[in-house]
Amino acid sequence: MNQTDVPIWEKYTLTIEEAAKYFRIGENKLRKLAEENPTANWMILNGNRIQIKRKQFEKMIDTVDTI
Repeated sequence: MNQTDVPIWEKYTLTIEEAAKYFRIGENKLRKLAEENPTANWMILNGNRIQIKRKQFEKMIDTVDTI
């Protein structure tokens, strides 16, 4: 990691790939969750790229029993 890289646990938004590693959820599952919940507060679209808001997604995960 060079000096300009931000550690994953400090990032505000994560790519699907980063979120999959961080939360230990498959990329396909995250994409499916995003498609099924297009207005979810834990997700934003950057063009056609999905960005996961890390803290909001953590809060959502805390409220569910299964994904």
